[in-house]
Amino acid sequence: MADEQGDAPDQAAAGAPDEAPRVNILAQYVKDLSFENPNSPGVYQANETPKIDVQFNIGSNGAGENVWEVLLKIDVSAKLEQGTAFQVELAYAGLFGLTNVPEQQREPFLLVEAPRILFPFARRILADTVRDGNFPPLMLEPIDFAALYMQQKAQLAQGGSDNVNIDSPIGQA
Repeated sequence: MADEQGDAPDQAAAGAPDEAPRVNILAQYVKDLSFENPNSPGVYQANETPKIDVQFNIGSNGAGENVWEVLLKIDVSAKLEQGTAFQVELAYAGLFGLTNVPEQQREPFLLVEAPRILFPFARRILADTVRDGNFPPLMLEPIDFAALYMQQKAQLAQGGSDNVNIDSPIGQA
């Protein structure tokens, strides 16, 4: 009889609907990738270090029932005195399944945690693409997506734009 009582909670739990919040990464993919090397081959003979400008945009959209697409858009331009060394644009996305995630936690997940998950993959793609253009790999520093989210919230509270563009510190390897 003790066994029957011991099994009862397990059976009740098995029959009860699972209402715990769950997040699944369904897919990650390059949505758009562009690399331009407009001043080759002369750019390879330049003796100066290019000035690098990095811009980020983060967004999310519903992609189905309980599915959201999170998009990291990263634009990088490298300028020399005589012109552009290279320009690379990457739109890297992920599909996330969110089940039983409270609405007030959905936006912070989609704009902070999901980009944090996607960023290392986007970073590698950018580094490889720049290296394949015969430049030193572009090594972006880690990004504090929570700080960006808070900055965006402050901008919106002050009536600003909902797009957050930042200059990221970067290093060349």
